[in-house]
Amino acid sequence: MFEKDLHFIMLFDFYGELLTDTQKTMFDLYYNNDLSLAEISENTGITRQGVRDSIKRSEEQLLAYEEALGLAEKAKHTEELLAEARPIIQALREKHPEEVADLDKVMELINAAFL
Repeated sequence: MFEKDLHFIMLFDFYGELLTDTQKTMFDLYYNNDLSLAEISENTGITRQGVRDSIKRSEEQLLAYEEALGLAEKAKHTEELLAEARPIIQALREKHPEEVADLDKVMELINAAFL
């Protein structure tokens, strides 16, 4: 369940602004603030079932956005590639100390572009 929650939180970070204000609020309270359906219902004046339905619709929409656009998966893949590149650049820094400034600049540019 925890991994599924993290996946939805990541999707919300990418696509949350595409949800309605009500969906954003419900989703944020449930996933980011860890409130129960009953607590959200109390705070918003919406029935528990209404809160659940809103969260489920939000999850479905977030999954549909990811299916269509794939931004979260691309970001994850980019981070994996960067994780592979960092030790290679570090090894080059150690092997060619005269190139440290250039390699540091490369890492700075990579980090600025992707993080």
